[in-house]
Amino acid sequence: MLASPVSFDFDYLRRIVREKTAIVLEAEKVYLAEAKLGPIVRRSGSASLTDLLRDLRSQPWGATHQQVVEAMTNNETSFFRDLYPYEALKNRMLPELLTKRAHVRELNIWSAASSSGQEAASIAMVIRENFRALDGWKIRILGTDIAAEMVNRCKEGLFAQHEVNRGLPAQYLVKYFDRVGLHWRLKPILSEMMEFRQMNLSALWPNLPTMDIVFLRNVLIYFDVDTKRTILTRMKSMLRPDSYLLLGGAETTLNIVDDYERVDFSKFDAYRLKNRSSKA
Repeated sequence: MLASPVSFDFDYLRRIVREKTAIVLEAEKVYLAEAKLGPIVRRSGSASLTDLLRDLRSQPWGATHQQVVEAMTNNETSFFRDLYPYEALKNRMLPELLTKRAHVRELNIWSAASSSGQEAASIAMVIRENFRALDGWKIRILGTDIAAEMVNRCKEGLFAQHEVNRGLPAQYLVKYFDRVGLHWRLKPILSEMMEFRQMNLSALWPNLPTMDIVFLRNVLIYFDVDTKRTILTRMKSMLRPDSYLLLGGAETTLNIVDDYERVDFSKFDAYRLKNRSSKA
């Protein structure tokens, strides 16, 4: 049986999560920690979460430490989450960029906290359903996530029944997924548009192409102001003046960095860089 949530070393857990991910675990997450770490406790053979964390304290950083940290990241997601960003993508952003990028016939789209891949797949479905004019273009949908387990899931493109029941229209399930036992796998027509890699937004960023659209949704809320500022400042170098940055409904650049302007899409706001000369 797992130890009572108040008995394990939550301060140590908060510290290693903060050090490795910049995510701030609030005090009320103590109960969530026990639920998320229960499977790791059982796999490790420890008698309790208290024992597991005590052992980890005394050991050099290793695979179990990383599993604990990754388990405490939030992987909540669904297909077409919040809907309005995808309506703005279909009705305004992609038609505009279709014209502006016609001379290069390339689009780079980044799902910057891809979790198990539903966001990237939703973007791909919007393109396939509505923009046949993009056939023959180089379309790159890059998904990144801090958790290796999530990146592996994204690469596999396999979803459980309860996942495809959340936000995915029935006609898209039939059109873009194949049944594999009790699961559903993305068809190549979508999976070939996407690539995934592990990336920590709060650490040094790898070399990435300049992006036309960035989905950075529902991730900044887990960081303190300084980390948000660092990420949004780094993001500037990833965007052209006419590129779009999409944040979650509870997120904003206001009072954090002054380099972005808000773009009103009626029921949804995106962001764009202020007054920058165009990149080649």
